[in-house]
Amino acid sequence: MVQLDSGAVAEGRITRVTDFGAFIQFENGETGLVHISQLAHSFVRNIHDHVREGDTVEVKVLGRDERGRLDLSIKELLEEPEEVPRPRAIGRQSPQFEAKLRSFMRDAKERTTAGGGKKPAAGGKRKK
Repeated sequence: MVQLDSGAVAEGRITRVTDFGAFIQFENGETGLVHISQLAHSFVRNIHDHVREGDTVEVKVLGRDERGRLDLSIKELLEEPEEVPRPRAIGRQSPQFEAKLRSFMRDAKERTTAGGGKKPAAGGKRKK
């Protein structure tokens, strides 16, 4: 049986999957958490794309938190890619929207600079 100390590598079974991570149970009955950020080197949008309840996985023990719970990682055992993929960027707005926005900004600028001469100071008198 593997001692579950920091740095140890052990095999366990996923007993529960949540939005924030997967709970792993080991032969000795202990349970630990693989946080969603420790599943893969790339951004994990949906944890169910990576693990399922009942899967057997190999994990690395990162340590224990202040309450003695195991902090685990699957990512630490994976080969790191040369360049970590970034989450897909949100695309630009439609060209029609961009054109309307430019037109609005141009018109707003013209309205604020055109016909403006100097405005009287607050409380000041106008010349006749």
